[in-house]
Amino acid sequence: MAKQGAGKYETVDAEGMCPHRLVLEHVTSRWGVLVLMELLERPYRFSELRRAIGRVSEKMLTQTLQTLERDGLVHRDAKPVIPPRVDYSLTDLGREAAAQVKALAAWTAERMPDVDEARRTYDEARAERTTRAQ
Repeated sequence: MAKQGAGKYETVDAEGMCPHRLVLEHVTSRWGVLVLMELLERPYRFSELRRAIGRVSEKMLTQTLQTLERDGLVHRDAKPVIPPRVDYSLTDLGREAAAQVKALAAWTAERMPDVDEARRTYDEARAERTTRAQ
């Protein structure tokens, strides 16, 4: 099925969702961003990655890693040793996505003073409107 959007045709799945939008949601999810940023530095074992990210449940990290692995962004390397050892790393596609996330994070850090100023301006204007309405 095709749908017109932004002057071009996009593929839409059975639920009416563009596949690239779903991948974008995976990459930019709360835990997806943090997983990509950590794995950009080096491969991790599950428990190391969980500690590095912090405050993520085992279940949520497992789901996030599986989703990113399915999308081709994360590689899961299960070694046949006792005790079992599983390492997670980024694929080439994952490194490319993580670099984009890192660039967005750098832009956010650089532009935070402007965001803070915009928030102050908004909050002041909103408070003024609220005061006048009373």
